[in-house]
Amino acid sequence: MASIQSDDSMIGILRDTVVALVRRDGPDLSARQLGVFLTCYLNDGGHTVRGLAAELNVSKPAITRALDRLGELDLARRKLDPSDRRSVLVQRTAKGNAFLRELRGFMAEASKVAKKQPATSPVSLHESPRRAANA
Repeated sequence: MASIQSDDSMIGILRDTVVALVRRDGPDLSARQLGVFLTCYLNDGGHTVRGLAAELNVSKPAITRALDRLGELDLARRKLDPSDRRSVLVQRTAKGNAFLRELRGFMAEASKVAKKQPATSPVSLHESPRRAANA
């Protein structure tokens, strides 16, 4: 039972964080773009398109499109690898670091709210939200 409450709490934190991101002034990131962004900012190392595609198990063109968008928003930039000029490395930016701080703030606030809320009955992932609400 504690595991289900914990899982529900994490889902609530995710939901509240995503809602805060959507409500804030500025462009939204898709799930793929957010996944690429977080991988680059939370995992150390020189990230390449090939490496990100392998780590996220998506195609290289999908990573390229995500990086194009992150570049447009100045959340990440690409730079030629000085040791292998055929390879491109993904670099963090000041604006990306600020976005990560903002994201952490949203998650911290959502976590505080989740801790204050009483436990509710779990909703099965296979059950529709309307049926669960009427139960």
